[in-house]
Amino acid sequence: MTFADAMLDKEAQRIAAVRRYDVLDTPPNGAFDRITALAARRFGVPISIISIVDEDRIWFKSHHGLSAQQIDRGPGLCASAILANDPYLLPDASLDPRSLANPLVAGDFGLRFYAGIPLTTSDGYNLGTLCVIDKEPRPIDESQIEDLKDLASIVIDHLEMRLSAQHAVSQAKLMAREIDHRVMNSLQFVSGLLAMQSRTPDVGPAASHLQLAANRVAAVAQVHRHFYADEADEASCIAFLRRLCEDLATILGRLIVVHGDDGKVPTTWIQPIGLLVNELVTNAAKHGAGRIDVTYAHEAGEHRIVVCDQGEGLPADFDPAAAAKSLGMRVVTSLARQLGGTLSAADRSDAKGSCFTVRFTGSA
Repeated sequence: MTFADAMLDKEAQRIAAVRRYDVLDTPPNGAFDRITALAARRFGVPISIISIVDEDRIWFKSHHGLSAQQIDRGPGLCASAILANDPYLLPDASLDPRSLANPLVAGDFGLRFYAGIPLTTSDGYNLGTLCVIDKEPRPIDESQIEDLKDLASIVIDHLEMRLSAQHAVSQAKLMAREIDHRVMNSLQFVSGLLAMQSRTPDVGPAASHLQLAANRVAAVAQVHRHFYADEADEASCIAFLRRLCEDLATILGRLIVVHGDDGKVPTTWIQPIGLLVNELVTNAAKHGAGRIDVTYAHEAGEHRIVVCDQGEGLPADFDPAAAAKSLGMRVVTSLARQLGGTLSAADRSDAKGSCFTVRFTGSA
């Protein structure tokens, strides 16, 4: 490998480290701003910068005394400072051969003083610098350099802690997903056992109750699976309901049609929505007949989920208070309350059958 190839490979590894720390274009950080303010005060200069050297730019994580947020990499002295691990010092840049032709020195900006300390990662890559700048030349004493080194170490400590926190969160998410997967498998196993028990000859009248319990556990497993498939802060409610009801149709052996509006809801709503739809659809399959329709709509801040069957409709003496005492309705009522909503029931207006409606706003 030639020297040029080795330098290109080293730079590629350094850029990979910049990407790994994921700090480019992040919002301002008060701790970093205090460090640049302290560095400027310690040197008595107007400008101090925490820079990250990208492929084609030098981006400023913190910029004290300067409004710019980045510059092209070409003229940037920080790009030169990261080529070694020692402090990069220019007491008078107009006299230093390394910087005579630099546009920041020879141009309108008129840079005369620069002192930069590389921000070196634990595995030896220079992400950028902590530097101080002035438009007047000035001497540098050893104690100032040591102070700048210490401040640069604090910067890299912050970046290392941030990276460690990101890794910890990623590991926690992976562990949570593994636990969720095992919980779902366990629920499906329990559902299978209940279904097998319902088919044994000696269970008698309890068979239908065991099968209902098996269906309910299997449906909860599917809610669990689809809930954890969405990792964003928001999810499409109608897309979730379509996935869920496709599984419920297989479990319950019924045709389920999902209608509704597009739109996002907070991911934290998905689980209670899925569980209450599971209960309402299971109830429709048990007590109703024909196709089951699930409709989602939202308007003016209110969300509405309606589950309808094509059965005989509600009995003439239907008592909502008495119905609410059943396990399924207690579960739905509780879940609706979690979403800041209410449950109601009525006969279908468009056909034979009954409908249960949950209206909610998400603010319990």
